[in-house]
Amino acid sequence: MNKKELIHQIFTRETFLCVGLDPDLKKMPQHLLSGDDPIFDFNRAIIDATAPYSVAFKPNLAFYEMYGAKGVRSFEKTIDYIKQNYPHHFLIADAKRGDIGNTSAMYARTFFELYNVDALTVAPYMGEDSVTPFLGYPDKWVILLALTSNRGSADFQTIAGDDGQPLYEKVIRRSEQWATDEQMMYVVGATRGELFKDIRRIAPSHFLLVPGVGAQGGSLQKVCRYGMTPECGLIVNSSRGIIYASSSDDFAQAAAAKAREMQQQMAKALRGSNKRQ
Repeated sequence: MNKKELIHQIFTRETFLCVGLDPDLKKMPQHLLSGDDPIFDFNRAIIDATAPYSVAFKPNLAFYEMYGAKGVRSFEKTIDYIKQNYPHHFLIADAKRGDIGNTSAMYARTFFELYNVDALTVAPYMGEDSVTPFLGYPDKWVILLALTSNRGSADFQTIAGDDGQPLYEKVIRRSEQWATDEQMMYVVGATRGELFKDIRRIAPSHFLLVPGVGAQGGSLQKVCRYGMTPECGLIVNSSRGIIYASSSDDFAQAAAAKAREMQQQMAKALRGSNKRQ
């Protein structure tokens, strides 16, 4: 999915919600656990319930790989189900890959050729040659970690160098030389609030994948106030706050209600911002 198509989906659906598919058997309704593939059964129900209110889905590989080959198969079934039933949803593999060049090339083949997802989260720490192998695929996206929502991000990401620039700003400025806003996005945590103004100063037209709204305490209103662009420029992810809204038999309905609530707020932000050109 290219940038024009993504923007079209956002404004047509009046949502920039991404539903994070982070299945945990310990948190699922008990009645699912007796099935052959409770992870896929859970995901399928969540996907069907939230698809009307979202524009993207983001399975996090850690929640599948921990179950070994069976979990990976559940991941494969999940992405196949999304592509077959909701082909206009943006599909992100949250795997945070990034290694030396030839290893990154194999990761790129895995996610963009074998799994054929739209986007992959990538860690920038090893530099340009570890990221560029992911950039050789038309209409595929690299989502580079920039300023994350976790507390420990302050250990490195906000430390300023001799020039006064924090590390996350250096990451964005340098990586803008590797790809355009047609192929690269940045992860910026919703808990960063007004720092979105600084992000937009140096990356005014890139899409931002924004985790941390909901369970982590990030404010959707602040994200929209400081991060929205004329093309929206935001994909806001919510995982636990939606998919675990209930642990009872009504889990899918509860997830739909939470997703609908966020979608309505997003629709208001899109309509009321008067930013779209």
